[in-house]
Amino acid sequence: MNMPYRQIRATYTEKSITVYQAYDPAVAEPAVAAQRFVAPFKRERMTWIKPSFLWMMYRCGYATKPGQTRVLAVELTHAGFEWALAHSCLSHPDRDGDQEAWKERLRRSPVRVQWDPERDPHHNALPHRSIQIGLSGQAVDRYLDDWTVSITDVTDRVRDVRTALRDGQDVTALLPPERPYPLPVELARSIGATTGGGDG
Repeated sequence: MNMPYRQIRATYTEKSITVYQAYDPAVAEPAVAAQRFVAPFKRERMTWIKPSFLWMMYRCGYATKPGQTRVLAVELTHAGFEWALAHSCLSHPDRDGDQEAWKERLRRSPVRVQWDPERDPHHNALPHRSIQIGLSGQAVDRYLDDWTVSITDVTDRVRDVRTALRDGQDVTALLPPERPYPLPVELARSIGATTGGGDG
């Protein structure tokens, strides 16, 4: 299947969208217990959320990297997720964009957007991109206090996928079902998503 070059693909319902983060148990366990991020989670640090399960697996090495041994599935409200996108700035300017306008938006935006190569289950880079969203300042406060619907520890599922891969099995049925996330055209354009032909 030919994927658009930059497209948000995610697991979502009518009420929420799921993003992933990986932490040390010291952060993950209190978050799951409280169903929101609490101390020792640090509000003052930028925190990155990822709708792509496989990109999270690439980043955390299937929950084997230090400080990333617990993978959390965080359900967010659609309103919160789209607020983050609407108040974001690309981490790097588009080649043909207005550099000065980008610098000004970067200065004022509490959210960063990056489009990195999507990954297959074996961490191989794919030709299309996956979105990573970095939250800072008021965006972190909103994420913690307003947007979070639920937090689920999915580390056991991650280990099952890792074991199946090691055994040479097809892991498709073990992966969360992700589908294109519908965005208003203007919002898609503002984050550099593909809205027609080419790379958007």
